[in-house]
Amino acid sequence: MTQVCDMLPPVRGTYTHGAPLKDLVWFRAGGAAEILFRPADLDDLSAFLAARPDQLRLTVIGVGSNLLVRDGGIPGVTVRLSSSFGKIATNGTRVRAGAAALDAGVARAAADAGIAGLEFLRGVPGTIGGALKMNAGCYGREIKDIFVEAAALDARGNKVTLTPADMAFVYRKAQVRDELIFIEALFEGTLDKPEAIRARMEELNANREASQPIRAKTGGSTFKNPPGKKAWQLIDEAGCRGLRRGDAQVSEKHANFLINLGEAKAADIEALGEEVRARVKAKSGVALEWEIKRVGLA
Repeated sequence: MTQVCDMLPPVRGTYTHGAPLKDLVWFRAGGAAEILFRPADLDDLSAFLAARPDQLRLTVIGVGSNLLVRDGGIPGVTVRLSSSFGKIATNGTRVRAGAAALDAGVARAAADAGIAGLEFLRGVPGTIGGALKMNAGCYGREIKDIFVEAAALDARGNKVTLTPADMAFVYRKAQVRDELIFIEALFEGTLDKPEAIRARMEELNANREASQPIRAKTGGSTFKNPPGKKAWQLIDEAGCRGLRRGDAQVSEKHANFLINLGEAKAADIEALGEEVRARVKAKSGVALEWEIKRVGLA
């Protein structure tokens, strides 16, 4: 049987065998990547994709803010974009951001340039790549509201440009092929005074800090809001606030957040989430959908 390491094409970036992912995800739980690949730059990633065998499994992760890596780890190659994919540039009312740029960093760059409309990104954890994939949003705004176009690489390393129609954004999802790896995006806002934009950003951040357990080991919002309902309210009404399984807990501060109190296993966190789903279904008849992405082997 061919080993994964025998299928790896030469790269200028780095391969790490058996790379622990626990410290790379916000839950601080989960297994290792069989191979972790950090491409040196766009050309390196493109060449890797062009040369990799079709049977080589590929998973892409960002900073792990909305990700649960199961305890058995991720087979195949896990790609984590390097800082070379994190550049941010502004021009007029437009902001171009690499997929590895932090959402909060993009919000700050826009504010510094006097570009309004991107303030909500200050409250979105993670990177632009993940925000594109899930049409991330908060406080009444989401990626689709500022989106102009995105660039991605396909399974063979070819660069493709995606329009709003191509992205087909719906609530918490861009309806694009799973194989696509986002590399950058172009957003558009409106002109305003930097100090006014920063004031709005600080207000959003203060509201977030007051209502969410952002300093805990968490994966952000756990479940999508069902149409016309709030996930946290359904969870609360089902008596799940503060519910525990080992060191995994439903946050006392915000019932739609799962937190790791210490040494929770990914299995504890996922099982707790499934228990919450079962209790909500029994109480209200609503089947909550996971917003957190779960990857890897149990």
